[in-house]
Amino acid sequence: MLRIHFTAADLVRIRVRAEPHPLWEVLLSIHMLQSGDGSLVFDAWRRQARLSIRPSATILAALARPKGYSPDFLTPTVDTADLDTALESLLGTEKSVLRADIERLATETTPPTWVVGIADGDLDAMRQLATSISRYHEDVLAPHWQAVRAHVRADRDKRAALTTDCGIEAMLTMLHPTMKWRAPVLEVEYPVDRDIHLEGRGLVLVPSFFCWRRPIALADPDRTQTLVYPVERELGWCEPLQGQHSAPRPESLSALLGRTRASVLRAIAEAPRVNTSQLAKTIGISVAGASQHATVLRDAGLVITHRSNGSAVHKLSSRGVSLLAAG
Repeated sequence: MLRIHFTAADLVRIRVRAEPHPLWEVLLSIHMLQSGDGSLVFDAWRRQARLSIRPSATILAALARPKGYSPDFLTPTVDTADLDTALESLLGTEKSVLRADIERLATETTPPTWVVGIADGDLDAMRQLATSISRYHEDVLAPHWQAVRAHVRADRDKRAALTTDCGIEAMLTMLHPTMKWRAPVLEVEYPVDRDIHLEGRGLVLVPSFFCWRRPIALADPDRTQTLVYPVERELGWCEPLQGQHSAPRPESLSALLGRTRASVLRAIAEAPRVNTSQLAKTIGISVAGASQHATVLRDAGLVITHRSNGSAVHKLSSRGVSLLAAG
């Protein structure tokens, strides 16, 4: 569990980014590219990316492993959506920070020998890394950046409206199903047990297109505190690029999702705001099974889940409505 401790000063210093963070999207997308997670949402993008990516991306991939620690310096706190400006900030990272991050990485894996140059702040090594990131962004993200940006802006607008209508605590409560607000602490399901005391520094919330399953925080508690969280994504966001063709789509909803999962989707459509226990009873499956199916549908962008009175409550997303109508 990650516990983020707020003071009154921190609550008034919460910010939600209005644009995608270019380096967080680079980092998290290369995590996704190296994994098989979220197949319904990301497989078409992965196929395109693997056709266009250049060998120079191996430099970035060596630091940005799909599991475990990725160096914090790869995602500096920058108030910009411009990749070149963000890379300038990365290149300006202090040598002591670079060395500390690489030493931390080395406790989990054996980095390539060239990483010593990064740890020493060698300018040529840093420029090679920046070039790797720039080319990766150009090849893999830039063709889809308009879609990424639209999803992030839509999420930010939703958070702003929720804050205006219901207050900052309601916004925090509904930020993600893995999060709970227990004033003055924001609890986040996390692979390790951590406490972060903001102590008046505030918190930057970063909506991210390629963030998957759960929010992510920087490993170093002394840096500007950032919480990156997944936005809702629509299926079909990755349109075929020129000269490429998408795989044929199944005609049946059951063929696409499986019979039980399709039944779960229909049950949520018929009873909006149904909780997991009610969903299990309706379908005739276990609560654990209903929770698992709802999680897969949520990760695919078909269902929206939030907590109400201690229960997970589900409703269809706009994409779920469209898919159900088509199926």
